[in-house]
Amino acid sequence: MAEHQKFMKRALELAKMGEGFTSPNPAVGSVIVKNGRIVGEGYHHRAGEPHAEVEAIRDAGDQAKGATIYVTLEPCNHQGRTPPCTQAIIDAGISKVVYAVGDSNPLVDGSGHRRLLDAGLQVERGPFESEARHLNRFFFHHMATKRPYVIAKFASSLDGKIATYTGQSQWITGGAARKQGHQLRHVVDAILVGAGTAVADNPRLTTRLAQEKVSHPIRIVLDSTGRVPINSTLFDPTLPSKTIVATTSQMPSTHRTALEEKDVEVWELPTTEQGQVQIESLLDRLGENSIQSLLVEGGSEVLGTFFEEDRVQEVWAFVAPMIIGGQDAPEPVGGLGFASLAQASRLQSTSIAPVGDDFLIKGVIG
Repeated sequence: MAEHQKFMKRALELAKMGEGFTSPNPAVGSVIVKNGRIVGEGYHHRAGEPHAEVEAIRDAGDQAKGATIYVTLEPCNHQGRTPPCTQAIIDAGISKVVYAVGDSNPLVDGSGHRRLLDAGLQVERGPFESEARHLNRFFFHHMATKRPYVIAKFASSLDGKIATYTGQSQWITGGAARKQGHQLRHVVDAILVGAGTAVADNPRLTTRLAQEKVSHPIRIVLDSTGRVPINSTLFDPTLPSKTIVATTSQMPSTHRTALEEKDVEVWELPTTEQGQVQIESLLDRLGENSIQSLLVEGGSEVLGTFFEEDRVQEVWAFVAPMIIGGQDAPEPVGGLGFASLAQASRLQSTSIAPVGDDFLIKGVIG
């Protein structure tokens, strides 16, 4: 078992190298082991390119025959953009397969395991299942719900303020925390802000990391009436990735036309009684477009709506060790709030870690 853990841990390390690039496919890593040593490694680089198992088999060459392959996800058993990995494993002469977690894709879902057994290979569901599941939590959630996995992210002072009463907010947290935030942008499919944040901050919502390759999330703006100016940075057609404006019939047709002329996608969606975009309808539309993960960065009213409607799966809260104070200083989560503590969104599987001079509290909402 210790040997299994050692090699599966390496496979997970490889899988993480593909984060941000493989969607809508899962991030997968693989190692091939013979006589106690690794003879081949691989990971899924990008959707449409060879899967991790194929990369590892190519790396191992003839040494794959009679070896054990470790994979972070059950090998696929269907013809997609690439051939089935089960057949590649069988053809390579591999004798044993150890995988961390089953693939809930209906096209796989146990069929990979059965195909390998039928071919006479030893097959084990191995260690690090929870870690492998967490790595691909976006993929698994989308498979189960047909909607994106939602992460709510915000930065606040120790007393829960996101700005002073005069509106000053840059910067509450330091550079290390902001870098973590950009690493999160790198791995998600889309990022969302409300019209108020778009107007006040004029953000780019791109990924800024000091590395050769980065993934930029699709930008989504909630703007029910078309109040975000046409010349906003978010609508700059030279920005990487695309921008989507989720709106309602209240948006003037002239504004919609101007957005579309800038290659902005405009989605007219059903409204709430208050005339706002229905979050449920937005999530359905995103899921239909294979967007598996959504990072909600604000503002406070938008975050409040997502929490009140129970649409958040995970929270990233950066907390700076400072006190801002003031009854009129804004807070990260607005809206009406919950009437009782029993209704409040409670985090599970929580962690807290120092990030520079600040702290990052993470957890999932069960």
